[in-house]
Amino acid sequence: MLCSPATVKWYSWTLGKFLEHLKDQDIDAPLEIQARHVRQYLSEIAGRGLSDSYVHNHARAIKTFLRFCHAEDYMDQLISFKMPRIGKKRLPILNASELKQLLAACDTPRDLAVIMFMADTGVRRSECLDLNWGDLNLDNGVVKVAYGKGRKARSVVAGIKTRRVLLKYRITGAHNSDAPLFQSRKGGRLSASGLRHLLLRVGKRAGIDVSAHVLRRTFATLSLRSGMNVLQLQGLLGHSTLEMTKRYVQMVDADLVAEHQKHGPIDNL
Repeated sequence: MLCSPATVKWYSWTLGKFLEHLKDQDIDAPLEIQARHVRQYLSEIAGRGLSDSYVHNHARAIKTFLRFCHAEDYMDQLISFKMPRIGKKRLPILNASELKQLLAACDTPRDLAVIMFMADTGVRRSECLDLNWGDLNLDNGVVKVAYGKGRKARSVVAGIKTRRVLLKYRITGAHNSDAPLFQSRKGGRLSASGLRHLLLRVGKRAGIDVSAHVLRRTFATLSLRSGMNVLQLQGLLGHSTLEMTKRYVQMVDADLVAEHQKHGPIDNL
């Protein structure tokens, strides 16, 4: 399927849990799997108090596996089962004030550059870490993301303020075209754990819980609130459907109050 190494690792771990469950039921061939085995497994992990998204992700992996088994003639019939629902929750984002507070808490050029870049472009964690200086055009701010999710290439944009910060950061380390855009203190490519510790450290200093996903959702919500076209936003986020973009964009209470003041039927009689 030409999946990324991270996706292959995720399938291996997730399906490994399901296969262990089947083995405990003395099932060792695809032909022996029935829908009730899937339902039993999903019910079991849901009963541990795990999140609905966790259960749904396991169900997704199992469905992909069963489709593969059927397509390759390891099964006579395709096993179908009802996918567990994901409750609609208001996911955390930063408002403009909190984002400024977070940026003010950065005490190194690199930390400031990383957080400002992620909040200004909306790139995913893996996309950010894979970038080299050669992928960034400092004249117009266009950033070439060669391997997005699903190996889809796209362009994102870094604004003038972000580019100024990147220029200040650039002089602190190697910045030839093949050098990592964001580097560890030893000069290597910043790792996923390194980025996580960076965000935890700066977030603790600012008194704000932040992650790479929070910065991506913040980019989406603040961009739309500032008037960006939703189709353009979809392209920048690298989403294949508009429905995926809608999951990232959240209407906060202040937005709802402001819109009601403008358009509420009673107040506007």
